[in-house]
Amino acid sequence: MINKVNGLLGLSAKSGNILAGTDLVLDEMLKKRVKLVILASDASEKTKKNMKYYCDKANVEIVIYGTIEENSKAIGKKNKAVLAIKDRNLADAIKKVIHGGEAFGKN
Repeated sequence: MINKVNGLLGLSAKSGNILAGTDLVLDEMLKKRVKLVILASDASEKTKKNMKYYCDKANVEIVIYGTIEENSKAIGKKNKAVLAIKDRNLADAIKKVIHGGEAFGKN
């Protein structure tokens, strides 16, 4: 599962459909451009609480996945606890893999 999600995160980064960092994610969420927020499991409690609040307010799904190091490495950046996906199809594929289904192939 980790390799599939990291592959999708990398694909999102290459296609310009990922946002990294709390401030950028919150700014784009206000503009209704965020389809999914991915929060690292080792993000600070304050970051988790704030992102949950803003995601609820903006009606954006949030998932806890990976660590800061793993998620940052997948997108070629450093020290990013908060990621957001801008593309609906990529967001759906990532959610499907995280929640136990296959992202590609059989339905």
